[in-house]
Amino acid sequence: MSYRAAKISFDGSHYIATPKENFPRGRKRRRPSRPMSDKEAEQKEQFETAYKESQKLPRKERKEFVQKAMEEAIPDKEQLKDYVNRNSERKKINAICRKVRLSKKAYLQEWSFFCTFTYSDLKHTEESFRKSLRNTLKHLVNRRGWKHIGVWERGGDTNRLHFHGLFYVPQNGMIGEIVETKDYSTKDGRMQTAHQNTYFLERYGRNDFEPIGSPMEVKRSLGYLMKYIEKSGEKLIYGGKLPAYFESDVLDEDVLCPFGIDDRKAILADDFLCMVDGEVIGKVSSEVIAKMPKVN
Repeated sequence: MSYRAAKISFDGSHYIATPKENFPRGRKRRRPSRPMSDKEAEQKEQFETAYKESQKLPRKERKEFVQKAMEEAIPDKEQLKDYVNRNSERKKINAICRKVRLSKKAYLQEWSFFCTFTYSDLKHTEESFRKSLRNTLKHLVNRRGWKHIGVWERGGDTNRLHFHGLFYVPQNGMIGEIVETKDYSTKDGRMQTAHQNTYFLERYGRNDFEPIGSPMEVKRSLGYLMKYIEKSGEKLIYGGKLPAYFESDVLDEDVLCPFGIDDRKAILADDFLCMVDGEVIGKVSSEVIAKMPKVN
């Protein structure tokens, strides 16, 4: 047997195994961070604000914009350039890590809808909408078994807050009814069709439950969320149990080739056998994965 209790992830095309000996067990102890001085805290706050505003600009203009915004905070040009470069790289690495985490969690799940929620001024303010929707989704996770990965976004023209996300709704877990509605889009200049949920329509306003029926639709939805992570730096909102890996023993014949840095991982056959402590559970499938131990 090649590996025992390897961590298995799916990248949308292939199953990838990380052998047990190539990942640490338990939580890593973090070194205590040095408290920031008032000056350092102020510089970081200014950087975060300027960095977020710079994302609206073409990529080539972003660093120059941030540097200009921080000239008074760091007068020395070389120190300013070094500070902006280091922190821009930090933001870039963090965004990459969030994308990788998003992909692993999303591709290991089944999804039902790509949903959009907005609010009517007659029903909510922006603040009450944000708080109430988060609370509603939390209850649906706990009581109905929903899962979701989403992000808050503001409309480009109206700056109006809305929420986008991938949603899994189990059988018999839906609330309200999905009804097809048609109206005229002033933005696109044409009629548009939406699949609105009556529960959310009554409590919040316009929504759209777009059915997801293929892996390509999942990939397209992920692309949208990833694009928004890069654009805004906003954190994703997760709901429900969304493991990034499952554990399985792996046979020699199911290993196609080594993969990754220093060949520490392996690409597996599309129909590899899933096993727990030497017991065969079945060939990999959504039904079999549901029976396997999950890890993050």
